[in-house]
Amino acid sequence: MLRLVLSLVLLDPTAVAEVSQRNVPVPRVLTPDGDRLGYAPVPRPYTGARRLTGVLLGRDPVTRTNVLCGGTVIGSRSRSLVVTAAHCLYQNGRSLQQVTFLPGYDLGQPKLGVWQAVRVWVPDRWRTEPYSANLLPYDVGLVGVARRERPLEAVTGKGVRPMPTTRGTKLRGLELLGYPAGKGYPGTKMYRCVGDASEGLSEGPGLMITRNCHAAAGGSGGPALYGDALAGVVSSSSPMSDTQGYTVLTRLGESVFGRMLAKADKEMLKLPG
Repeated sequence: MLRLVLSLVLLDPTAVAEVSQRNVPVPRVLTPDGDRLGYAPVPRPYTGARRLTGVLLGRDPVTRTNVLCGGTVIGSRSRSLVVTAAHCLYQNGRSLQQVTFLPGYDLGQPKLGVWQAVRVWVPDRWRTEPYSANLLPYDVGLVGVARRERPLEAVTGKGVRPMPTTRGTKLRGLELLGYPAGKGYPGTKMYRCVGDASEGLSEGPGLMITRNCHAAAGGSGGPALYGDALAGVVSSSSPMSDTQGYTVLTRLGESVFGRMLAKADKEMLKLPG
């Protein structure tokens, strides 16, 4: 079991490194036509879980910088919930403001509308503990969006179902989706990467790591899909200068994510339609 002790970077678009080397060695790239990070553009039109995936925007009220992440509609009774990374909602001890979700985002166009957040949830320890590798298993959050005339799932289709896993679970053939930004990436197109994931941390609920994909800035919060289920979200990666780059995935365990999802769904159901 790999013990994650290497330096990690949260995938902040303001910190993109301009690099030219191949970060994922050719034999490790599993994605057809995958590039130096293991990613390839998603064919259009977006269907299935890809249609449920989009861009999540937020703004830091202190630095006045914008944050771009990914997010995915997750199935719920309220039909109005989006899953992403916790650091896409809460950074540097404060909540981001003006959080907005754009499902099916493509070439600068919000194909399925612009959905404003009315509630956000992150694990308690994400708010109270300083950043470290041991905090990464809790880097998952939820966004409740305004229902307007119809709930979110009435527009996007039924949300993806969560797939809870426990520490030590290995998964082959995950599909990571996101909107990478920086060198070679416009930040306006969806990309995919196929990867195998294994255990990456022996602390707490653990987390997954894939060495087939090296997520760039803007990839945070994007889904890690296992068939038609959501097994985790993109949390962070090794530095872009790492020629053996890897990506860290926060799994959707029952003890952390399952309880948060139940709480969020209950609270959203209480809001007026």
